[in-house]
Amino acid sequence: MIYKDFQGEKVSALGMGGMRLPVFDGIEEKIDEAAAQKMVDLAIEKGINYFDTAWGYHGGNSELVIGKALSRYPRESYYLADKFPGYDLANMDKVEGIFEKQLEKCGVSYFDFYLFHNVCEMNIDEYLNEEHGIFEYLVKQKENGRIRHLGFSAHGDCGVMERFLKAYGSRMEFCQIQLNWVDWTFQKAKDKVELLRKYNLPIWVMEPVRGGKLANLSEEAAGRLKKLRPDEGIPAWSFRFIQSLPDVVVTLSGMSDEEQLRDNIATFETEKPLSETERAELFDIAGGMIGGVPCTACHYCVSHCPQGLDIPMLLNLYNEHSFTGGGFIAPMALMAVPGEKHPDACVGCRSCEAVCPQQIKVSEAMADFAAKLRA
Repeated sequence: MIYKDFQGEKVSALGMGGMRLPVFDGIEEKIDEAAAQKMVDLAIEKGINYFDTAWGYHGGNSELVIGKALSRYPRESYYLADKFPGYDLANMDKVEGIFEKQLEKCGVSYFDFYLFHNVCEMNIDEYLNEEHGIFEYLVKQKENGRIRHLGFSAHGDCGVMERFLKAYGSRMEFCQIQLNWVDWTFQKAKDKVELLRKYNLPIWVMEPVRGGKLANLSEEAAGRLKKLRPDEGIPAWSFRFIQSLPDVVVTLSGMSDEEQLRDNIATFETEKPLSETERAELFDIAGGMIGGVPCTACHYCVSHCPQGLDIPMLLNLYNEHSFTGGGFIAPMALMAVPGEKHPDACVGCRSCEAVCPQQIKVSEAMADFAAKLRA
């Protein structure tokens, strides 16, 4: 197992995520505890010492199962990460009660790593609202030794992240972002890496294979990669891409069975970062996968929209939602947008299309986006 140095501690470069544990009958809340225990045992045997869970994973049961599985081992032998669930605005005034309950559910007296969960457009104002006392409370827990390292995870754009960092960056020790070879440009992960570098914050990676999407490429794409590394499995390419980034400390993988766990452990026995040629091949494949509408955000359309819609922003979210096949990112971002500015507010007048340099059929994209959100 590869280990990374973090403030004098050796942390496994591969962390075991608690969001996609094995379940019964496809029901997220019904975790197969015996299978999860075997996976935790195997992870520890093979050198993984970083385990990640959260309040909302598996309907609240991930913390219970991860905590129970780890209780067999000396507390100082592993690192446990949990998060404050600010993705739900109803939780903003409940930081103390939630934190105490999380310790109880996990069966521990402290968390090695604790994060503000999912800083994004929807919740940034409330995270920065001092009346909730979230930042003050969590800093106090760190001073009391009940949190050893404080950080945040983010799905928001760079502007949102910078607002958070300007307010709290002096007390943040790490940041967790969605980072993979598709999102390097698609979700502007490259820009986020550069922003975090400016604040001297090490990076934790989530969604390295984008929920498995990058582990199952087309036959043509897989063949292109096999020509470059005949003995490398397709999922390993995503991890090798991340190994090429010196800012990354921990790469989290939400593995749902023992086979996935063994494969990923084998990958992290060695560091084999990608060459520039190999990175270029991945980016070329990514370009073909993403597709979507080719908006360049010139904003000509905005001044011609009678509804005052932020069309480039909506088209960007449309591309994300279409590529992912649904998911939470686009709906979450739209929660910060007034309802009268959502895609279903488009009246199909086509005024924007008359000035679009890319000749995008904006009205059709808005109608399709609205339908996808209703589905």
